[in-house]
Amino acid sequence: MLKEEIKKIIEKSIKGEVLNFSVEIPSDKKLGDYSTNVALILTKKTGKNLIEVANEIKGKIDSELFSKVEVANGFINFFISEKYLQKQLQVILKEKNKFGNLEIGKKQKVNIEFISANPTGPLTLGNGRGGFGGDVLSNVLAKAGYKVSREYYINDTGAQINKLGHSVIGDDEAVYKGEYIDKLRKEVKGRTPQEIGEKSAKIILEKMIKPSVKKIDIKFDTWFSETALYKNKEVDKTIDELRKKGFTYESEGALWFKSSELGDDKDRVLIRADGIKTYFASDIAYLKNKFGRGFNKLIIFLGADHYGYVARLKAACHALGYKKEDIDAIVLQLVKLFENGKEVRMSKRTGIYVTIDELIDEVGLDVARFFFLQRSLNTHFNFDMDLAKEKSDKNPVFKVQYAHARICSIIRKFGNFKFQISNFKLLNDPSELDLIKQIIRFPEIIEDIAKDYQLQRLPNYAIELADSFHKFYENCRVISEDKKLTEARLSLILAAKIVLKNTLELMGISTPDKM
Repeated sequence: MLKEEIKKIIEKSIKGEVLNFSVEIPSDKKLGDYSTNVALILTKKTGKNLIEVANEIKGKIDSELFSKVEVANGFINFFISEKYLQKQLQVILKEKNKFGNLEIGKKQKVNIEFISANPTGPLTLGNGRGGFGGDVLSNVLAKAGYKVSREYYINDTGAQINKLGHSVIGDDEAVYKGEYIDKLRKEVKGRTPQEIGEKSAKIILEKMIKPSVKKIDIKFDTWFSETALYKNKEVDKTIDELRKKGFTYESEGALWFKSSELGDDKDRVLIRADGIKTYFASDIAYLKNKFGRGFNKLIIFLGADHYGYVARLKAACHALGYKKEDIDAIVLQLVKLFENGKEVRMSKRTGIYVTIDELIDEVGLDVARFFFLQRSLNTHFNFDMDLAKEKSDKNPVFKVQYAHARICSIIRKFGNFKFQISNFKLLNDPSELDLIKQIIRFPEIIEDIAKDYQLQRLPNYAIELADSFHKFYENCRVISEDKKLTEARLSLILAAKIVLKNTLELMGISTPDKM
């Protein structure tokens, strides 16, 4: 990866210094293709003059990778050489769909648990955000060299199942409402609210949730039942382990976990005074179960109302003998749906909600996925139905897919095309070079997401790549009387097609050949 190569060159020039510096892409292209703050970091450490330090580092940099190196405001800016850029096309055209494959994961086993909506109703808009996020993060981590397993945790026991039973019965303790509850009322019979709730939950899971998961094109490796933890006595065994390790105490008739000693804001109840085990007790047993299956890292998607859950999960992780950093929690923020400039209200409990199925039927799976991924998962998101239905460049999905379709169309016109390596040196137009620069960023995007889970980089990169292609197409005639130049430009757009396809497939979005 280019960014890593530049870092190694810089480290060589400051031999003997251990610095935490960065290499980034400047927002202003006049400032180069990449820029580093290494001189600023070194100046703070040594107290020397910033410009002198920057120029001293610059003077030690000698690499064919750069056409020139400049110092501006203490930053060292790098301009990538045409020769290097032209060579990268050969790599992409050779590796094809394997381009961007990394080994940073070292085949470590990662469990990603997402959606995990209670089986008390259909999957809604908010569940879609976590669903697409978990699925795409799984794809990226697999691309980065991890062994990934997708998991859905089914909360099929406890208070919410009892509440579901009361809702189906329709008594004073009813909580959930909606057409699906009315249907269950006619279908499910039982002696107690708990029994009715359990039967209803199974129907909701099999007839509503799983079909929705299939519709949004997510394939879970494991559907894990909370009930199984109790049947196998795993909850009891985990509580006993915490007792033996000295992480519990009794107070007011309840059994408490000493989570405040391990980074949580307060202690948590494991067994209530009435003898009923809490959700947190089964969650700890579930953590132990996952680690027991050999996973090196656990990634858990949580709803917006579960922010405070992160500290207690990490506390439990530590108490079980694992490292806190072995578990990462991604807390999703709320999604609001807007149509005709007005918010569409939704609530699963009142029966006024928009299901993920309804959204897919309205805008299509490709658009839904792309739109949800465009914003960081930990920020609030307003889904614009009007823009989602646009069939023009205003809609980013249309723009990106159209770029892929246009490339396919050009290649079809030329017939059976085989790229010629020797012709790449003809690619020196600014639009050509800019397109190559965008194409070769792909592995860096994969690495960055694998490190910080910021999935919005993928759709944003797809838009930037499509924009670069469209600009190239406007400025450079692909098929001309110059056979060698034609072959070189066809090689360039073929490389763009490969990377654009790889990017869209990671997001679970189709790559049409025609539009």
